[in-house]
Amino acid sequence: MSIVTVIGGTGYAGSAIVKEAASRGHDVISFSRTLPADDARVAGVRYDTGSMLDAEVRSRAITGSDVVVSALSPRGELDGRILEADLALAHLAGEHGVRFVVVGGFSSLRTEAGGNRIAEGDQIPAEFAGEARQMVAVLEALMATDDSVDWVFVAPAMNFGAYAPGESLGHYRVGGEVALFDSNGVSAVSGADFALAIVDEVEKPAHHRALISIAY
Repeated sequence: MSIVTVIGGTGYAGSAIVKEAASRGHDVISFSRTLPADDARVAGVRYDTGSMLDAEVRSRAITGSDVVVSALSPRGELDGRILEADLALAHLAGEHGVRFVVVGGFSSLRTEAGGNRIAEGDQIPAEFAGEARQMVAVLEALMATDDSVDWVFVAPAMNFGAYAPGESLGHYRVGGEVALFDSNGVSAVSGADFALAIVDEVEKPAHHRALISIAY
C-alpha cells in the first residue's frame, strides 16, 4: 500500500479521494486549512492543517509520501496564487521522487481536437472564468516542467461538484484533452466515481506528464 497525501482533502473532490484511498487500505494523510468536524473524518486517516503558500507546510506534505494529490481550488487565499502553490508542490515532488496528481477543471479541456481550451473561450460565466483560467495556467506550467516531475492533471466532467453529486456507479471512462460526452450529449461523473478513477491511477499509473479527463 502507498502513502497518499491529499491536499485539499476536506473539499468536495478531496474528501471523496480520501475516502476511496482509505477504503483500499492506503495510508492517507489529508491536508486542509482547517480540521473537519469529528463526524466528517474517515477512520484511519491522519488530518493535518496548513497553508500551501507556506514552504514548511509544503515540505511536510511531500516528505514521506508516495503520491500527492492536489485538490486545491483557486479560492480564498489561493485566488491568484494557486499557480504558485501547485508549481512549488510539483517541483518539490520531483525532487523527492513523489508522483504528483492535480485535480483540474473541465474548462481545461477542448471540445474538439486542435481547438482552444474551453477556458480560453467566452462561454464561461464571468464568475467562473477566473478560476478556470488559473487552472489552465497550472496545467501549462506543469507541461513546462522537466522530466523529473511525474505529474498527471485530471479533469472531471462538466457536471461534477457538490451541486451534482450523482451516484456511485463503479465505472467511468478515461479520455484525453477532448471532453467526453455520453450518447445523450451529457458530460457528467459523480464524486465517488471520479475518486475511483483517481485512486485507480494512483495504484496503477497509466499516464505520465499528461492531461486526462474522466466522465461516464
